[in-house]
Amino acid sequence: MNKKTILLAITMCIGGSSTILAQNDTVTVDEITVTDDKGIKEVVAFPEAMNYDLDSLMNLYMSKTYLDEDNDCQMKDVNPVFAKEVYIERLKHMPTVIEMPYNDVVQKFIDRYSGRLRHSVSYMLGASNFYMPIFEEALEAYNLPLELKYLPIIESALNPKAVSRVGATGLWQFMLATGKQYDLKVNSLIDERCDPVKSSYAAAHYLSDLYKIFGDWNLVIAAYNCGPAQINKAIHRADGERDYWQIYPYLPKETRGYVPAFIAANYIMNYYCEHNICPMTTRLPAQTDTVVVKRNVHLEQIAAVCNIDIEQLRALNPSYRRDIIPGTTAIEASVRLPQTDIGKFIDNEEEVYEYKADELLPKRSVVIVNDNTPAISSRPKARSGRSARNRKVSGGKTITIRSGQTLSEIAKRNGTTVAKLKRLNGLKNSNIRAGKKLRVR
Repeated sequence: MNKKTILLAITMCIGGSSTILAQNDTVTVDEITVTDDKGIKEVVAFPEAMNYDLDSLMNLYMSKTYLDEDNDCQMKDVNPVFAKEVYIERLKHMPTVIEMPYNDVVQKFIDRYSGRLRHSVSYMLGASNFYMPIFEEALEAYNLPLELKYLPIIESALNPKAVSRVGATGLWQFMLATGKQYDLKVNSLIDERCDPVKSSYAAAHYLSDLYKIFGDWNLVIAAYNCGPAQINKAIHRADGERDYWQIYPYLPKETRGYVPAFIAANYIMNYYCEHNICPMTTRLPAQTDTVVVKRNVHLEQIAAVCNIDIEQLRALNPSYRRDIIPGTTAIEASVRLPQTDIGKFIDNEEEVYEYKADELLPKRSVVIVNDNTPAISSRPKARSGRSARNRKVSGGKTITIRSGQTLSEIAKRNGTTVAKLKRLNGLKNSNIRAGKKLRVR
């Protein structure tokens, strides 16, 4: 259920170049209602990631290990609010290919990022040191505008394990079908939508394809949110109009907020200082590398033998859903490790595979079917003058001898002795043949 916006008292200071808005003066929500120049009201939904709890983001391994609050930052909870003309000028001066226009809807999204979400922005500024180089390389590979690197800000708040209420997953929030369409493997063990590198290249490929369809970056960004079919329907309902801001009323309510959120994300990631937002301090993780595995291997096996933190392994390998790397599949599988631990893994690879293998990888490749014929006892109906319970019924049990079995093995399995088996089956020696029947009792 969507909450309602509650606006508390906001004191505006008059006479300065800006007004000051306290952090806790506004409780913002999932939806807002905006009124256009013609007086028409539209409901606009905030993208789901704009409602994520900062505490959950800070529980991610990379956050706990490599990010800290900047204790030297001053006025963290005071957000300056500027005149409309200031925002217009700042947006206009950003070095982007994609247009960054200003309007009241964009302003509301800037206010949310600079107000309620300012601490989340601080987290994302710190986490961007991990992820932005990956995003930029993928976008460069497809010759796309680099400002698209801020799409994961509004898609996932830079959480590689994010899953939306409709199942979109990862930094770039791929739905299952679209992810598979762009060669991201998803099965019971692997979800490459969570892999920062592979999902970034898939997203760049998808954005490139969308631009070939629409030839307009606003429409591309909107289509990334709701799919090209919804954009085409909106264009049709708007009598062929292809300007995002003109087809705006015909879009789903979340998509109405998506392009404004993208503009606001670009704004806040460039002008955070002007809003007294401090990036979390970052300690970049050690360099990593991958090594191909030859057999199925559990991350716990690697952690134990190579003395690596299991949580670090999970953070470096987020696409493995159950901590199992399927090394026996036809597709080459690899594990990402700190570069300093690559040699340790290679030197102890066989020990890694053997460590608690039966416990951690209990999936059997061959099983033996129990083909022992159970004894069947029948009790005849009682006849007149006699009680059925007084009648003794003798039962027997016969098995089929399997290849490689011996009399001593069969005797042990069936709680008897070799001598009894010989006597029961009239055997003169211990020679038996596979496929023959043998009475065991």
